[in-house]
Amino acid sequence: MANESIFLVFANTDIGLQLETGILAPAGYEVTLFGEGQMVREMVKARLPDLIILGDQLMDGDGLELARQLLSSFPNLPIILVPDDPSEMLEVKSLRLGLTDYLVPPLNAEKVLQSVQGSLERRKRLEEWVKLEFKRNTKSLQKRVDGMEALQRIGRSVTALLDLDNVLKAVVDAAVELTGAEEGSLLLLDETSGELYMRAARNFQEDFVRTFRVPIRDTLPGQVLRTGKPLLLDVKTPQKIKTSYLVHNLIYVPLQAQGRMIGALGVDNRQSGHPFADHHITLMSALGDYAAIAIENARLYSRTEIERKKLETILTQVEDGVIVLDHDGRLILVNDAVRFAFNLGRSNLVGKHAEAVIQHTDLVDLLLEGKRNQPSRSEITIEDGRVFNAQLTPIPDVGLAVTMQDITHLKELDRIKSDFVTTVSHDLRSPLTAILGYVELIDRAGPVNDQQREFIRRVQFSVNNITALINDLLDLGRIEAGFDALKEIVPLSAIIRYAAEGYRNRLEEKKQHLTLEIADDLPPVLGNPVRLRQMIGNMIGNAIKYTPSGGKINVRAKSEEGQIIVQVCDNGPGIPPADQPYIFDKFYRASNIPADTPGTGLGLAIVKSIVENHQGRIWVDSLLGQGSTFTVVLPIADEDL
Repeated sequence: MANESIFLVFANTDIGLQLETGILAPAGYEVTLFGEGQMVREMVKARLPDLIILGDQLMDGDGLELARQLLSSFPNLPIILVPDDPSEMLEVKSLRLGLTDYLVPPLNAEKVLQSVQGSLERRKRLEEWVKLEFKRNTKSLQKRVDGMEALQRIGRSVTALLDLDNVLKAVVDAAVELTGAEEGSLLLLDETSGELYMRAARNFQEDFVRTFRVPIRDTLPGQVLRTGKPLLLDVKTPQKIKTSYLVHNLIYVPLQAQGRMIGALGVDNRQSGHPFADHHITLMSALGDYAAIAIENARLYSRTEIERKKLETILTQVEDGVIVLDHDGRLILVNDAVRFAFNLGRSNLVGKHAEAVIQHTDLVDLLLEGKRNQPSRSEITIEDGRVFNAQLTPIPDVGLAVTMQDITHLKELDRIKSDFVTTVSHDLRSPLTAILGYVELIDRAGPVNDQQREFIRRVQFSVNNITALINDLLDLGRIEAGFDALKEIVPLSAIIRYAAEGYRNRLEEKKQHLTLEIADDLPPVLGNPVRLRQMIGNMIGNAIKYTPSGGKINVRAKSEEGQIIVQVCDNGPGIPPADQPYIFDKFYRASNIPADTPGTGLGLAIVKSIVENHQGRIWVDSLLGQGSTFTVVLPIADEDL
């Protein structure tokens, strides 16, 4: 162990220092720590280490790419991967590349030293074999070198195959060819029965392979699994493996994956006179290592593929539209519902940029919002008149997903409801006005005692509340119907100040502090000044209502990239995450608002309608117990208007 050198390559210096000072250096290894792959590439040219342990993320690149480059120049160099963010797919990639081990944090000395020692011993076995054969005659040495080269080639091809049947067949074929054996077999452990069965074979009858089963106890292949050591047999009297299966010469080597025995790789000669040598054990052991990696690799891949196909089938067949993009905006998945709705045809769209494929402006705009790495929602209307509720969700390590539900029937119901509410509101407005007028005339009709005056006050209060609700409903109906189409150049800074001034009394009542941060050079917008004042007023009024007495409210306005950004911030109770997607819906109130808090749930719905009527966007960022920030983005007015 002493004087064996190990290079550590980690961007995360904590892991590197833990391995160096806490595990490897105390165990007697000569350790050098690097943070950049380029330094390692230069150093190995001058001094090749015995082992490299690296992370998947380096300061200047990808750990697996560095491993690939090193293995292309030094195929026998043992490399162990310690990932920052472990995953089955990363493990599959590393094993497929030919790395000797894959260690998942948290790390402990026993696990690390076992992996290091196993990797070094594997390399040492190969090096010792080369040195041993070098002492023999040139012809024998050339055969050994040819065998090693063949082993490396076969090992690389084995680790590149992911179909388990092909993997196992390649392993057995390689074992027979490298040793010159008559027969070869790969036995795997049936963990249910505790027996070994023949999973792959060469030069055996199919019926024999299908029925072959032997226990681990009191059998030669079982001995290999029990001891974890290779078995070499060379006898004149045939030895029984199973009934009718007698051999003179035999090699079995154990197959080990993730610290557990999974089977044995064997070759045999039924005819006497063809013994195996020690170097065949070395070759078989090396091939067994490759086989174990390949088997585990194939199993992981098979399991991953099964789950992937299940998920893909579900997403493809589901009635809701589903789009998945990577971090570069390239399509990963587009299901049939999206293809049909947006006329995308049946061609393969995977890997293409979304904006190059999807021509619908609103959907492209929603996808571009994914760069903010925040959930978002939008209503998208397609050519045939259907309306979709599209929800964008960032997915760590993948990109983003958009799900789209057809809400056309809900929009129609909402329209019918709005028409009904508008009609009823109009019908109620006249009698309510009459009631309020007559109530105000009661004092003039004669003396009124205190009790009667209190009754009158309550009637006025109730009628005023109902009138305010009706006015909000009628306002919302007019805005949604587009009756406020006339717009003009509006100085938004003046609108904000005017709207804020209207709430001075309410601010004083609750002892709240309102600050305005309005850029001096704030450009104008094209809009309806009455509606814009209503928008700002509703946002400020909403903040005042839900911010506790003595709280702070801040209104900010600035221009950025051709847009005006207005934000109203408060330090109120915040909005629960589950409520945030619906906070702008009509009549919706957050679940953490006390039931006796006055309000109709229309204020923010009116704000959203006004914003959208001005080609703007609105969203909320909120944390429970810390407050909320409502952000409105409006386009700057064209200077030529």
